[in-house]
Amino acid sequence: MDKELFINNRKKLLELMENDSILVSFSRRKDTDDIFCQRYNLNRNYFYLCGVVEFENIVVLCKIDNKTSEMIFINPYDEYKAKWVGAPKSKEEVTNISGISNVRYLDTFDSFISGVINNVNNIYLDICDNELDANQLTSDQIYAKKLLTKYPFIKILNSRKLFTIARTVKSDIEIAEMKKAIEITNQGLINVLKHIKPAMEYELESYFDQKVKALGATGYSFPTIAASGANGCCLHYSENNSFAKDGDLILFDLGASLNMYCADISRTYPINGKFTPRQKQIYNIVLEGQKLVFNNAKPGVTTRELNSILRKYFAVELKKIGLINEGTDAEVSKYYFHGVSHHIGLDCHDLCDYGPLKAGCVISNEPGLYIPEYNIGIRIEDDVLITENGAEWLSPQIIKEVDEIENFIANNKAIEE
Repeated sequence: MDKELFINNRKKLLELMENDSILVSFSRRKDTDDIFCQRYNLNRNYFYLCGVVEFENIVVLCKIDNKTSEMIFINPYDEYKAKWVGAPKSKEEVTNISGISNVRYLDTFDSFISGVINNVNNIYLDICDNELDANQLTSDQIYAKKLLTKYPFIKILNSRKLFTIARTVKSDIEIAEMKKAIEITNQGLINVLKHIKPAMEYELESYFDQKVKALGATGYSFPTIAASGANGCCLHYSENNSFAKDGDLILFDLGASLNMYCADISRTYPINGKFTPRQKQIYNIVLEGQKLVFNNAKPGVTTRELNSILRKYFAVELKKIGLINEGTDAEVSKYYFHGVSHHIGLDCHDLCDYGPLKAGCVISNEPGLYIPEYNIGIRIEDDVLITENGAEWLSPQIIKEVDEIENFIANNKAIEE
């Protein structure tokens, strides 16, 4: 990735920091030795500042007497670690990735803090006021306790508030990374459609896994949901171990990640390649609802308002088809019970300020209807960029119209025959 991204991200944070403060960002979310889970344990706020995927590093930003500086503390080369888990990056490699020229070794971190502590009023840590007494301590909580014991006069400020402001609006570089992750996700879904048939859910999921790994995805945005039949009515179904039968729909909620940036896509397909009339009817209600949300997405609107627009639309449409009687919001809640949007970025549910949308925000657009009496669960989700005048689909290439899906499956079967 372009180091200019991380240089600009640090500038954002330094501008937001109070004068006579330092910000400390640990690479680990939690203090654990489980090296096999480290990628999921990487602190995204730390990554936002430097882009270096290592798990013991510390980034420090300083703003003292209105002068700014930045540094990163890393491990020196260790032959034992190099044999078992890989050598840490050198100072030169860290500078090339992050753009931070002041690279120091971790054993100098405490002495650095001791030398600067009397010149600052505040230290920013990724910690809320009520988290110091939490049972399961993060790296920031552990350090906060140590810091306050040694320097009781120092004030701990919550850096998460600053990261929330900074990460709400995405840069062009970030949007480009997310588009790459979305295209990998698209190719994974194409591979699923090429192999769709009555099968175990996990077998169909595997076609997605194989393709996105072959295309260089660095991970998944979250564990894949592959929910057929009535399983699709469970929002976060994750077992993926039922048999997807002829006549079922299967709901996929999935996403590849690339360089930590996430795609978040949902599609619902007919296992046998053809929607029944009732499935098609419900599917098109959801699809038109998604288009309605998109047409109302723009700067100044909140995700809560978008959800309200969708719910009012569902109230009318579900009454038309006889699924509800009065068209009340309570009736709608029986079949639609989640929000239509969340922010997406380094985390699938990304940090955001929850205020009115701004140009540069990236959000999901994911209406759904879940009707257990019909064994129908449908969700259609795309990623959307808020622009100066409205919105832009970031995933327009991922097919979702009924005719597109049915024709793709039919044509693929014809090629096989």
